[in-house]
Amino acid sequence: MTFSKLYLQAGRDEAVRRFHPWIFSRAISRYEGDLNDGDVVEVFDSKKNYLATGHYHDGSIAVRIFSFGATSGGPITPDLPYWTQKLARIRTIRLAIVTGETNCYRLVHGEGDGCTGLIVDMYNGVAVLQAHSIGMHRDRELITEALKTVFGDELQAVYDKSADTLPDEYGATVTNGYLFGRTPVPHPVQENGNTFLVNWITGQKTGFFLDQRDNRALLAQYAKGKNVLNAFCYSGGFSVYALKAGARSVHSVDVSQKAIDLTNQNVAANVGETDKHEAYAEDVMHYLKEHGPSHGDHQYDVVVLDPPAFAKSLSARHRAVQGYKRLNAEGFRRVAKGGILFTFSCSQVVDRELFYNTIVAAAIEAGRQVRVLHHLSQPADHPVSLFHPEGGYLKGLVLWVE
Repeated sequence: MTFSKLYLQAGRDEAVRRFHPWIFSRAISRYEGDLNDGDVVEVFDSKKNYLATGHYHDGSIAVRIFSFGATSGGPITPDLPYWTQKLARIRTIRLAIVTGETNCYRLVHGEGDGCTGLIVDMYNGVAVLQAHSIGMHRDRELITEALKTVFGDELQAVYDKSADTLPDEYGATVTNGYLFGRTPVPHPVQENGNTFLVNWITGQKTGFFLDQRDNRALLAQYAKGKNVLNAFCYSGGFSVYALKAGARSVHSVDVSQKAIDLTNQNVAANVGETDKHEAYAEDVMHYLKEHGPSHGDHQYDVVVLDPPAFAKSLSARHRAVQGYKRLNAEGFRRVAKGGILFTFSCSQVVDRELFYNTIVAAAIEAGRQVRVLHHLSQPADHPVSLFHPEGGYLKGLVLWVE
């Protein structure tokens, strides 16, 4: 099998040699062959030395690399044996990471696993595939066959949920659906012994926010006997952990009634009917302002602020920072003296330093003395390539508020 070739300009190969998985269009000198979006392309330096293989796209990021010559030993053919071997290696690592009473985890995390443009989440025998590049989506059948080989009878189904994550024009031609098998939803999974009902068809992302697993477990250490607010609760992950840990009360807030319904289902699946939990389908900022201590309501011992990404591009970063500041200032006002604030950002364009400084500004605005107890990140099944720090999107702080 032969592939088109792409040559870099002289002196523009350093990033590839340092294993950065993106090649920008401005670094390209010339092509050989008829290149179309999603095609496999071999990358060479200006002296015709092979560097890597990836998927081509006519855009700012022109190539998303999934195999480097220095580690593969030379040009590869991304066929079924290639993907099977690659996914088997990744699964071996996951088996060492995800232990105990957990059967839901991220199997493939894009660049962090050398699979640029591909996400695969495992939900108790069901793989939910999400492609972020045309090339990976075109390889979905190969990847499905590789998953069937790697997991054997453990694999019940593979669902493709890529329509909203692909480039617009191509994505408009894509329909989400099963690539293998079929399983009723919502589908029960276990995370650290807690039960969650996952619906990858109608739910956000691939159905559940797997990246907060370790942080939910940490919250449980602080929740016993406490009054807890879980803002932007989605399916109630933090709420379930708090209740199971013995929280005195938990309030869950999300603007989506669908999210509130799912939260109530998950609470019931874990603790049954309880008067310790109340859920509100309400805008979080409105809730924080209208139900705060100035209106006679009690403050909370523990507050969780886990909003969706406020910015998905550099152009939106300033507005996002202002949003995080306003949100966290209100959050600080809702924390009782001596209480705890868990606060997060999943906006990739807001880095750790900027997020930290934004929380400092929010604390000053709220007039609260604050200590940092923990710096938080994504779990080990969401690895970050040492050469692609952009993959470290989730950042969080646990703060003791005076």
